[in-house]
Amino acid sequence: MAMKRPTMRDVADAAGVSLMTVSRVVNGEPGVLPETVARVERAIRRLGYQRNDMARQLRRKEQLTQTIGLLVDDLANPFFATLARAVEDAAMLRSCVVLIGSSNDSLRREREVMSAFLARRVDGLILVPVAGSHRFLRDQQALGLKVVCADRPADNLKTDTVLVDNRSGAREAVAHLLRQGHRRIGYLGDRDDIWTVRERYAGFTEALAAEGLLPEPALARHGLRSRAEAANAALAMMRQPAPPTALFASNDVVTMGVVDGLHGAAGAAHGNVALVGFDEFALADKLSPPVTVVAQDPAALGAACAQLLFARIGGDTSPPREVVLLTRLVVRGSGEIAPAARPAPPAAAT
Repeated sequence: MAMKRPTMRDVADAAGVSLMTVSRVVNGEPGVLPETVARVERAIRRLGYQRNDMARQLRRKEQLTQTIGLLVDDLANPFFATLARAVEDAAMLRSCVVLIGSSNDSLRREREVMSAFLARRVDGLILVPVAGSHRFLRDQQALGLKVVCADRPADNLKTDTVLVDNRSGAREAVAHLLRQGHRRIGYLGDRDDIWTVRERYAGFTEALAAEGLLPEPALARHGLRSRAEAANAALAMMRQPAPPTALFASNDVVTMGVVDGLHGAAGAAHGNVALVGFDEFALADKLSPPVTVVAQDPAALGAACAQLLFARIGGDTSPPREVVLLTRLVVRGSGEIAPAARPAPPAAAT
């Protein structure tokens, strides 16, 4: 059985004061003796009490605050920056302010940022969920908070979700490499506990399986969280005795790192190794060769999330929906490089 969250009444009993006194201390109102304030604050810390601003708003029947929260993985990532801009544009049309934060894919940081949003009584939340249970948001939903998940579903939470068909996009990318004649295809990806990354790796393996191939452990690198990590991983992979002839990268940051690594690989691997990345990125079409990518539309993703959220805030009580957006393969050149011809075996002695 879940533990009951401490209430203001519990704090009053623990501190030996009235409920009105606790309310004044919690809300920073004057008229309470300093020693009484200290006693109430000690009780709050001991019990772990946290003011529920959403419940407070509902009790007072206040008007909407005209603010929403947006929590993404990393706002420095161009994909999430574009998504955020689309949400801001939609909010501006409704005279709404967007509070934005990054979780860095940390469950602890995610909860801290969401707590800050809730303390400011946001009318709704667009969330790119971190791996882990989001059951803790159910209480807030029951109190009226509207939640829409973007890019990934949330575990243990029923809510509107806008996703991209990551699996089929990755499957199409790898099938494209296979059609060029590649059979040794390397995979470089972000953390595999991230839902989108798992889906893309599943698409990668499904494309290989369709040709009777299995992924080779030596040709897979997971957990790449930065461009530098991806560059080092690509460089190490290409220096193996039997390197891959083609590479698939799971997101834009990893793809940019792979390009860096191929430039530094022995034998000038860049331009000789096929590459397809998931996500568009700046100047991908200006490199030599230009980079073939699986493109998704973060602006459309953000706009769809905002549309769902503002509909919920406006009173839509229909069952939760799942919206799935499609990807497209943008052929530019790097994914069309054929495997290097192997030297012919020596002629038999006569």
